[in-house]
Order: sequence, then C-alpha cells, then structure tokens
Amino acid sequence: MIDKASRLKGSIPPLITPFKNGAVDYDAYAGLVEFQIAKGSHGVLVNGTTSEPSTLTVEERNNLVDTAVKTVAGRIPVVVATGSQSLAETTALTLHAASHDVDGLLIVTPYYIKPPQRGLIQYYLQALGDIEIPWMIYHIPGRTAVSVTLDTVNQLADLSPSFCGMKHAVNDLGFVSECIGAQGADFKIFVGLEELSFPMMAVGACGLMNAIGNLRPQVLSDMCVAVWNNDLQLAQSHHQKLLEVNQAVFYDTNPIPMKYMMKRMGIIPENEHRLPMMPATPELEKRLDKVLERAEMI
Repeated sequence: MIDKASRLKGSIPPLITPFKNGAVDYDAYAGLVEFQIAKGSHGVLVNGTTSEPSTLTVEERNNLVDTAVKTVAGRIPVVVATGSQSLAETTALTLHAASHDVDGLLIVTPYYIKPPQRGLIQYYLQALGDIEIPWMIYHIPGRTAVSVTLDTVNQLADLSPSFCGMKHAVNDLGFVSECIGAQGADFKIFVGLEELSFPMMAVGACGLMNAIGNLRPQVLSDMCVAVWNNDLQLAQSHHQKLLEVNQAVFYDTNPIPMKYMMKRMGIIPENEHRLPMMPATPELEKRLDKVLERAEMI
C-alpha cells in the first residue's frame, strides 16, 4: 500500500465521459486516456465529477474502469472515483475497482443525505472493508452539501491504514495546512479547484485533479514539476497561463463548458451529455470561443 500511495502525485485529470448517440463511447474514452499519457499527465482519474457519474449506470462506470486499466497497461497510475449516495452502490463500485488492483480510490462524501461526521466515518470504513488500496476522501461540499472536519480526518487515519489523503475542492487553504499539520507531509492533498492549483500546491498539496487537465494536460504536469523543483516563479507562470481558461470551466455547470471546448479543439468527436445535463448554449459557445482564441488554443 505504501508503494502505491507514493505513486499518487502530480497532475491526475478527471476524464470526461464521451457519449455517442446516447451511449458511452468507450473507444473515444480509450483515446482520451492515450491523450493524457502522451501529454505528460502523471495519472488519470476515472469517474470523477467531470465524468457525469450520476448519469451513468454502475455497469457503465465499471466498464470505464475496465477501459482505463486496459488502455493504461501500467504506464501511469489509475485512480478510480467509486463514491455514490448509496453505501451499497459505493461498495459495489469500490470492489470492482479493487478487483483491478488500481493505484488509488477516491470516494466522495455521500451527497444529499447530510450525514453526521460519525456516519461518514462508518460509511467509509464499511465501504472499504478489508481493501488495502490507498484511498482518499473526495471533499466537495459545494456539490454534496457535506463538509469533512479535521477530527474526522484524524479518526479515519487512525481507523483505516489505507487512508492516505483527499481531493480538496474547497476554497480553504487553511484546512490544507491543518490536515498536513495533523497528519504529516505524506498526507496527500490533491487540488480540486482550478483557480487554487498553484496556491494550494505552494502550501503542501501533492498534485492536481483538475477538469482543465482534459484540455491542457501538459501545462498542469509542468506546473507540478516546477513546484517539485522549487521553481515557484515558473510554477506561477504556468498557473497564470491557465487563469482565464480555468475560470471558463465554471461559466456553466462542469463539464458543460469543458466538453464544448474539447469538441472545439478536436479532442473529442461529439459534444453530448445526458439529461439533466445539457450542451452549451449558442451564447456560451461564443463566449468560450473567445477564451480559446485569447489562449491561442484554437
């Protein structure tokens, strides 16, 4: 487990799910994995928020894991997001990912329910069972309406030997420092908010799990390397290059802007979503085109 956890660092983008005529396009997904490897990403995240997982069946989510693992073939780490609203569903998704011996698991706090912290702790412990693969909390209260406390982090670290960190999609740098202060420098925090990529890494985050990695993976991996080399000026420069594009990701609900920009750049063949998600409006398309033009991406 320790060796696996040590591989979890750098830019690990959460891949979008390509659809074609309403069905998951697994061939296009394999192409996205190859694109990430070719552009220098340090890993791939399967079934993160950017993949529209709540619109996918359990079978489709598991098939995406199968496709990613087969395509990667050990070249870079594969992290799988296996969380859901339901403990039974989370357990099933987690067991499937574990059957592939993936490099890491990312489990979102169960959304909508608004559980107490003691419920979160038991939820994670039961979902993981005896699985020894390194796992992380996916902390995104803006989507789930559930925040995780430092005490919960500390209790999980005591109770689950394979617990190794979190994806922190919150505008709260102080909590990052508190977690690292309590758990040590090896506690892995991945940045989940694009605009905080450089600042959060500067205070100790080990890497990025940012949607923008679907568009510009090389810049993100270069920024991580610059931080590791203590070249903060270069890292800041990379961060600033992406500022407007980072902001554009949230011009509408993620991944609506992302999928349009990927289609516009020729990274994906179709720009499809599943309801209740919708493609970008014509007005949004024009706004995103201008962003891409200013960034010299089209």
